[in-house]
Amino acid sequence: MASANILLLPEAGSGHLMSLIEAGKRLLAHGGGDEGRSLTVTVLVVQPATAESAAEVDAHVKRVEASGLGVRFHRLPAVEPPMDCVAGNVQEFKSRYMQLQAPHVKAAAAEIGAAALVVDFFATGVLDAARELGVPTYVYFTSPAALLALMLRLPALEEEVPVDFEEFEGTVDVPGLPPVPVASIPGFMGRKKSPNFTWFVYHGRRFMDADGLIINTVSELEPGLLAAIADGRCVPGRQAPPLYPIGPVLDVGVKQPSNEHCVRWLDAQPPASVLFLCFGSMGWFDAAKAHEVAVGLERSGHRFLWALRGPPAAGSVHPTAADLDELLPEGFLERTKERGLVWPRWAPQKEVLSHPAVGGFVTHCGWNSTLESLWHGLPLVPWPLYAEQHLNAFEFVAVMGVAVPLKVDRKRNNFVEAAELERAVRSLLGGGSEEGRKAREKAAEMKAVCRKAVADGGSSHAALQRLRGAIRCGAACSLDSTVSVQYSAALN
Repeated sequence: MASANILLLPEAGSGHLMSLIEAGKRLLAHGGGDEGRSLTVTVLVVQPATAESAAEVDAHVKRVEASGLGVRFHRLPAVEPPMDCVAGNVQEFKSRYMQLQAPHVKAAAAEIGAAALVVDFFATGVLDAARELGVPTYVYFTSPAALLALMLRLPALEEEVPVDFEEFEGTVDVPGLPPVPVASIPGFMGRKKSPNFTWFVYHGRRFMDADGLIINTVSELEPGLLAAIADGRCVPGRQAPPLYPIGPVLDVGVKQPSNEHCVRWLDAQPPASVLFLCFGSMGWFDAAKAHEVAVGLERSGHRFLWALRGPPAAGSVHPTAADLDELLPEGFLERTKERGLVWPRWAPQKEVLSHPAVGGFVTHCGWNSTLESLWHGLPLVPWPLYAEQHLNAFEFVAVMGVAVPLKVDRKRNNFVEAAELERAVRSLLGGGSEEGRKAREKAAEMKAVCRKAVADGGSSHAALQRLRGAIRCGAACSLDSTVSVQYSAALN
């Protein structure tokens, strides 16, 4: 049987790149027999706009190439980035930069002989180029179904909400979610005249033109949202493309024991006793925020491991190693040395979250980090900082029930008072709080759900098999009736 060549086009950001590559590994690994060897996966590597990001991408590509897992790489020619983007319009920059890749993607698809093209959700601007070659196209959605439903709904919301979202005082209707407080709408959607908003409306429309939507989620994790999308309630009058919830897409393979001191420190702590605080690849705190965290942790009386990083250096977007003397209250490290550790640089998050001493996670609500936490059954304290993280935080508390709420002041650059953090930590780990108990129980339940989903016969495993079959057919297969019933039943 001739190979079906699947091309993957990730956006160069680490969370997007690694997630789509991991999805490619799943496509290669879940076939079985001769049929399973009939697919090949080639990642189209976009040259990042900065040398710093390029080095990060190169390092990850080399690691995957050396793994021997069979994922291939094809580097696209460099393009001139859109330098007229206003600072802060990150979503506009990513969308335009990916759209500029269209002629090179088309050339690669013709050269390699693509059976399908899977694009990052920032890259819907290349869909037409693939269609010109008759190549079926799929969108890979790295965020939860909540953001997908909002983006599908956004073109209509643009007309329905008469003012900018940042001026709106009501709630927003997103099918599959309770009424969404406007404070939970992503900041880049706040102003309608913003190029970021314009591009998200564009992507929301283009998702409907794809042959399928591949989502890094689990059917049982977001059943109401998947049902709303599949039933056409997000875009009334149009049938949504077939959905393939294949998550959690994580690298959960066997890891070598970490030699980092912070992991060895955990070895000496009691089971489920440590609160882990970590805020993603882009998260950093100034002295004012760090001071509040320190006071809240000290007053809580609980054990903690805090990955704290400082502001980026000039010309960089990545946080620097923290200057603890500058960021922390005087005497804090000495007073808490018996029960806490502040780690002033990148922490091996996967190893930490899997450690039996960790009992909870204060997180920026990045979706990859959240899935890692739920994979290990850890309840959350959500402290969103950027992107869609405020919407994620709302879903984790109001829908999934895996988190204890935290009052985050968006108007003060996502500031949290020490007393509020102390309350949330005590609730999550203290044992006496009803909301903390429910979050712990629900997180433990989601651990079992996530692991069952990717096992043989699980919902994500089945979705992956349907996707493989659709790609072999040369076009997306319609969502079968049993899946539609499964999603719809979740609402009843």
